Amino acid sequence: MDLFEHAAESDTASRPLAERLRPRRLEDFVGQEHVLGPGRALRQAIEADQVPSLILWGPPGTGKTTLARLMAGRTGATFVPFSALQGGVKEIREIVTAARDRKRMNRRRTILFVDEIHRFSRAQQDAFLPHVEDGTIVLVGATTENPSFEVNAALLSRCRVVTLRALTEEEVGALLDRAVTAPEGLGGTPTLAPEAREALARYAYGDARRALNALEVAAAAVRLAGRAEIDRADAEEALQQKTLLYDQAGEEHYNIVSAFIKSLRGSDPDAAVYYLTRMLEAGEEPRFVLRRMVIFASEDVGNADPLALQLAVAALQAVELVGLPEGVLPMTQAAVYLALAPKSNTALTAYAAARRLVQEHGPQPVPLKLRNAPTGMMEAMGYGGGYRYPHDFAGHYVAEKYLPDALRDEKIVTLSESGLEKALGERWRAAVGKKKE
Repeated sequence: MDLFEHAAESDTASRPLAERLRPRRLEDFVGQEHVLGPGRALRQAIEADQVPSLILWGPPGTGKTTLARLMAGRTGATFVPFSALQGGVKEIREIVTAARDRKRMNRRRTILFVDEIHRFSRAQQDAFLPHVEDGTIVLVGATTENPSFEVNAALLSRCRVVTLRALTEEEVGALLDRAVTAPEGLGGTPTLAPEAREALARYAYGDARRALNALEVAAAAVRLAGRAEIDRADAEEALQQKTLLYDQAGEEHYNIVSAFIKSLRGSDPDAAVYYLTRMLEAGEEPRFVLRRMVIFASEDVGNADPLALQLAVAALQAVELVGLPEGVLPMTQAAVYLALAPKSNTALTAYAAARRLVQEHGPQPVPLKLRNAPTGMMEAMGYGGGYRYPHDFAGHYVAEKYLPDALRDEKIVTLSESGLEKALGERWRAAVGKKKE
């Protein structure tokens, strides 16, 4: 071994465990059988050396970078990595020029791997278009964000979207087994206790890189302590910096919020508290969640239980007063109450109906009897004439029409049979019955 080989080996040994264990053959790739299994379209395209431009979309640690490298290696293409954080349009032009020369002189294709493609500006994404179209480059973009939101429609239409899934616990466990025994991994020392393996596989949440990084941290700590086995406590210590799948600007943010609201609406307090906790533990701003709860209290509970709105607003005020972590208690209290409260969307439907009338019929004149008459001239014109004061009548009610004349027979509010709204409806129907009499 000469000096340069020794230096290369030393450099390899210093790389992170996850990088050292990156598979070099497609057959060694773990997971994603739904797109790479025998007979699957992408597997066939790779084996036929007909890889199209792709957008690899999936959570962290699911193999996006590894898959792109393996595709290049399997098809004999040149792999060129490119990061949105390190390059711009100028660098893209240089890469394209080199790819064009490579294709013309060596008939060798270029797979341009763009990590975090969702971070590219519109102009940067547009710069890829002509070169994807003419085949100068095969673009493989990786993103944790929904491409429908983050990738230009023009570029998206020229790429096939491949959705990668979080790895299963069994798949993460298989990667851990290999990492412990492989020469380029831990080489068998230290060993991994079964309960530690279970913790790493479970709490990696399908992220292979997270599992391997935690294993590496735990192994280093065990070696320093002079022990030969990683136990569960070591694994849990290495995993203590827990990250949850929840991007406050991305799709998963909206998925969790949507699940929270739908759980409240569906009267499932267990699910509501679960999704509330998911948001708060991932660092969501409590005020955002509380605003949604206040809206929900009117939109989905309303007068079926007017206390719901008071409780939601009180929770908002309580959290502003005490802050976190104690603020999770009034938030949880409010979430449970909202989930179990009787439901009504009358506020939503009534406003929508009234808005439709306003838009379709325009600003109808207010009936004269309902107008104020602050001057003699206005009184002479009939303003306020014929108005009957409800408190002058039995039950503080008098049969009257208050809508504009053109809309006097329109029905806007339809009360539900839920909670207090049922009682309000009965009172209203009784009053209408008296009006008809």
